[in-house]
Amino acid sequence: MDRIDAMRLFTRVVERGSFIRAAEDLDLPASTATDAVKRLEARLGVRLLQRTTRHVRATPDGEAYYRRCLSILDDIEDAESAFSGARPRGLLRVDVQGSQARRFIVPSLPRFFAAYPDIELSMSEGDRLVDLVREGIDCVLRASEPKDSDLVARRLATVPEATVASAGYVARFGRPRRWNALEGHRMIGFRSSATGGVLPLEFMVKGVRRTVMLPSVLSVNGADTYIAAARQGLGLIQVPRYSVEPSLGDGTLVECLPETPPSPTSVYVLYPRSRQLSLRVRVFIDWIAKEYAGQLGAP
Repeated sequence: MDRIDAMRLFTRVVERGSFIRAAEDLDLPASTATDAVKRLEARLGVRLLQRTTRHVRATPDGEAYYRRCLSILDDIEDAESAFSGARPRGLLRVDVQGSQARRFIVPSLPRFFAAYPDIELSMSEGDRLVDLVREGIDCVLRASEPKDSDLVARRLATVPEATVASAGYVARFGRPRRWNALEGHRMIGFRSSATGGVLPLEFMVKGVRRTVMLPSVLSVNGADTYIAAARQGLGLIQVPRYSVEPSLGDGTLVECLPETPPSPTSVYVLYPRSRQLSLRVRVFIDWIAKEYAGQLGAP
């Protein structure tokens, strides 16, 4: 293993906190990863990593060397990608919210792979806050801008939202007429992944955001379950319009209070501020931005 490959391995071990996970990322035997870092430490004459039975973390010397390695590796990749013949290649790890993946990303992937045949995409689903560096994720798509200053947020699209209920719910409780006259109605609670608390319903009234908390017999933290529960008549929900368009079309769900809709949701792609983007991440972000713009308009 040459020095550049050893640097790549070392940075991955630091980021993943594990020899085994780093070796899996780079398609190496775990023993090879361990031996390579030992040789690196012997050559430098310093201890780079603290090893425990459960975790691996950088020593102060290791942290300093890690930062230098990142700079060197970024310079190498940037230099190579500057040539017109450079092709993005390698494993790209992204994390997306499931319904967005199914609606906007997966149907367009054949075009992506036709344009970039040397990229392998590993796509996980979730809406929790993730540690991109520690979990080895290149970028994530989320329906809100995080307050984490270590992430760069690029807005991809603004997604219209709607208040809906099932036809059975409307037949039982009536169709709401005003946002501030919801007595006798109930909602399905949606729990925030950030706080664990139930989010109120919200309505844009003459440009001002108003919120209402209604009684609920059920609260959930998954988008698909949220919509499924609404179809069973368990309460009002507020969701991106694209996620319920078929049900609105066939009458299974009914839109309520369209004159005071929820505020639209902005979709962002997030990536670490501390790292220069690799060519494969740059082309993916540019591609996904064009896909969202083509389907939803400018952000």
